Amino acid sequence: MRVADDRDLPALARLRREWTAERTGIPAPEPGEAGDGFDEAFAAWWRTELPRRTFWLAEAGDDRVGYTVVGSLNVVEVGNMPRPGARPGRWGYVGNAFVMSSFVDRGVASALLNAAVEHARVRRYQRLVLRPAPRGAPFYLRHGFVPAGEGMLMMLPSEG
Repeated sequence: MRVADDRDLPALARLRREWTAERTGIPAPEPGEAGDGFDEAFAAWWRTELPRRTFWLAEAGDDRVGYTVVGSLNVVEVGNMPRPGARPGRWGYVGNAFVMSSFVDRGVASALLNAAVEHARVRRYQRLVLRPAPRGAPFYLRHGFVPAGEGMLMMLPSEG
């Protein structure tokens, strides 16, 4: 488990292609296919989002054969609008969680989410919010999130 950086852009784009194919049943165009434009669009999105978004990657493999990215998750940091008499705070939106189907039920998703929750605690977020797919809701309930409107919420303890 590690935080992604610019070197991981191709792997993140590949995961997004696989996510799309799993959800739609239609294979996504391969990188560089004529007229696709996805790689450029994904890179532009990455550059725009990176200052406020932290990405985690899960990898499988070893030093002998190399590593493959098998999952990712990110958290967008949102700062609360300041108000008189209150300490400014921030919270996180968990999004774009995806684990390749061959790695589901092997602890990858839990490790990614645990990294995000620890990040939120270190950054002193007030809460984490997410909007899971219906089939993902039980996973988040098991990890301490509670229903909140159309999404889910995890309140984090404040420290002074």
